[in-house]
Amino acid sequence: MAAVVAVIALAIALALHLRLRRVRAAQLTLQGSGGGDLVDFAVSLQGRVDGLHRALDETTAALGRLERRVDSTVSRLAVVRYDAYENTGGHQSASVALLDASRTGVVLSAIQGRDYARIYVKELDAGRAAVSLSPEEQQAVERAMKSQQ
Repeated sequence: MAAVVAVIALAIALALHLRLRRVRAAQLTLQGSGGGDLVDFAVSLQGRVDGLHRALDETTAALGRLERRVDSTVSRLAVVRYDAYENTGGHQSASVALLDASRTGVVLSAIQGRDYARIYVKELDAGRAAVSLSPEEQQAVERAMKSQQ
């Protein structure tokens, strides 16, 4: 009877020994070969990922600020040349539209006559001018808005 108990005890000890080896192998896998363990590596990796998310958020915010600045810069330009008076030739008069993306800016017109030249400046705010635009000035505004679509 003692022999049977000894064999059972030996079988249990062998099973426990195999189980302990598997636990130790798993523990070595977690610890890795470099002295640090995978948990520390995962924590540091998560910190790096969080840092990348912060950098991405900052970059997105900066890009949004740049887009707003670009939208408010003069980015649309057109020149319309014409004869302001019947007896003149060579399209010496011109209207220039300098606008941003929201149709805000100025229209400059230089009217050339035989004996004089006049320059007019008209402001536009979201496409509306305080002073009515001439057909040539309106044409310059329309061409400018089509120039970057």
